[in-house]
Amino acid sequence: MQNLLSCRLLSKNLKIKVYRTIILSVVLYGCETWSLILLEERNLRVFEKMVLRRIFGPRRDEVTGEWRRLHNEELNNLYRSPNIVRVIKWRRMRWAGHVARMGEERGAYRVLLGKPEGKRPMGRPRRRWVDNIRMDLQEVGCGYMD
Repeated sequence: MQNLLSCRLLSKNLKIKVYRTIILSVVLYGCETWSLILLEERNLRVFEKMVLRRIFGPRRDEVTGEWRRLHNEELNNLYRSPNIVRVIKWRRMRWAGHVARMGEERGAYRVLLGKPEGKRPMGRPRRRWVDNIRMDLQEVGCGYMD
């Protein structure tokens, strides 16, 4: 897809449509169930900026006349859609609401409320999916609700 996104024959609008329909759908497949750590969120943001820089290409500096890469603020102004991490959080909260409304006989609901048996490994506990949902709700300003 790199050659397609950097091709000068295609318009930027067409490249953005390709990015949204093909690339994002592949990258975000199953993201509702992901339990992301900060490093993974950073890697997703870097990937998104890399693709957008390839789509929009370099800019000529008005003062020096040299070609330069676009800054993050310029990319945000050109591509007004929410960033990839925000999309993941939105989809995760939507899925959490769907699972919370399920009946008790459904498998996803039982997994959400279930407590695994056995000992936990030593060290810092891994971030769970429910922990991410709580953090997402606090970001939105809802606080945690049962």
